Amino acid sequence: MEPHQEDAILLEESSLPPIPIQEISEDRALTETVLSQTPKRFLKFISKAEIRTSLKALTFESVFATIFYSIIGGALLSNFLLELGAGPVEIGLLAAIPQMVNLLQPLGAYLVDRSTSFRWYFLCIFIPSRLLWLILVPAIWLVTSSHIAGQQVVLLTLGILLGANIIEAFGRAPWLGWSAVLVPQRLRGRYFGFRNSILGLTNFVTVPLLGLAVSAWPGGTLQGYSVVLILGIILGLISVGCQMWMTDVSPQLLKVAHSDTSQPQSQGIDFSFLKDANFLKFVLYLSIWCFAVNVSAPFFNLYLLDDLDIDISVVTIYNGLGTAANMLMLLLWGKLADRVGNRPLLLLVGVLVAVTPLLWLLVRSDEISFWVWLPLLHMLAGGTWAAIDLCTNNLMMGIAPLRYQSNYFAIAGAIAGITGAIGTTIGSFLATLPGTAGLLGLFVLSGLLRMAALVPLIFVQEQRSTPLGQLMRVLFPIKQPTDLMEAE
Repeated sequence: MEPHQEDAILLEESSLPPIPIQEISEDRALTETVLSQTPKRFLKFISKAEIRTSLKALTFESVFATIFYSIIGGALLSNFLLELGAGPVEIGLLAAIPQMVNLLQPLGAYLVDRSTSFRWYFLCIFIPSRLLWLILVPAIWLVTSSHIAGQQVVLLTLGILLGANIIEAFGRAPWLGWSAVLVPQRLRGRYFGFRNSILGLTNFVTVPLLGLAVSAWPGGTLQGYSVVLILGIILGLISVGCQMWMTDVSPQLLKVAHSDTSQPQSQGIDFSFLKDANFLKFVLYLSIWCFAVNVSAPFFNLYLLDDLDIDISVVTIYNGLGTAANMLMLLLWGKLADRVGNRPLLLLVGVLVAVTPLLWLLVRSDEISFWVWLPLLHMLAGGTWAAIDLCTNNLMMGIAPLRYQSNYFAIAGAIAGITGAIGTTIGSFLATLPGTAGLLGLFVLSGLLRMAALVPLIFVQEQRSTPLGQLMRVLFPIKQPTDLMEAE
């Protein structure tokens, strides 16, 4: 296909490794000039119509997938396991398994590099991984009729979760690679901000309704979850079908576009990332951050459902409020990220995310906490995590060379997964130890570790990043004396 110049969007990336960028406007402009004059480039024309169709399909795919994943994870699945008699260890495994299997992401990057179609690669990944959950449906009906024990279904659920996530681990890094090709760099902040706000609205509407359906089902919450699970599997398959409208790209084209006859082609998993100091700083930040977050993240719902004995329908309403805040803030964060860069927002909002677990110490078993404090905490978490999720993905896309994006995403995902799983495992162990303040002690530990994780991020360099001082002036446009301003 050879579309006309005016009907095409140019996707252009340098084949050279990222150049260290100083956060000074003059240096940044100079570096951008150097990048634009790079002799080896990846040039691929995709028509505007194809871009629009692909982004619409990607948005619909994400909406249906979001509903599916909200059913096989989060508060709904946690409540299902608690109804079957699960404890902190099982809830910890529920969160640790999806992260542990991220170790397989480099193998997924290796496999997709030998594929000729992103689309067919993902069809082979997502269809079997989502159909696997059908095994749980008859097991739920057997446990409700007392033919098998609840603990057996808990183990079966964890086994299905493990199998499905092992399959999907091969597609996580390549999926980011396909998205990076389809979404032009200059639109990523706005597009992903818009898309994520749509996903937030989807969660805001569907999760509380699903929680209410499970809670009010005439046959009990277990049967209610089985019906919701069937619905989720159907929507998950519809999500896969939406990929047929996304422009297919061959991973081989990326290799050809970046081939250099003066350099031999790598035949295995590429380890050039070990020479990329900027990427290694980012991975250091990401690993500490994921460890710190997952020390406590799986146990907030457990604290609400078990320690405070709050009904699942109320917990899903709390989660819906957090989703609403996430949705409202995403567009703001997206526009701000396009204007000032992703790293400054990660640093600024990261401080708020680090403080949030400490605020849970103020929660009590009273009406004020139930109807005021807990909703506020969920809205604070939703609004701040919107920036963290958006900017982390955008920063990862920005610092990874296009030729090696699948490898970079896979390495980052694998390291983040293993450190997150270690954090969840340690959190599960500490939660059961006497004299460790239980779940509240985990919240304090997580907050302190999150603050420490931000230190390596200070040294990560981003091409479009602005100094933190300039970001503060954008957010708080108060005229200050010139002699009090500090140049970063």
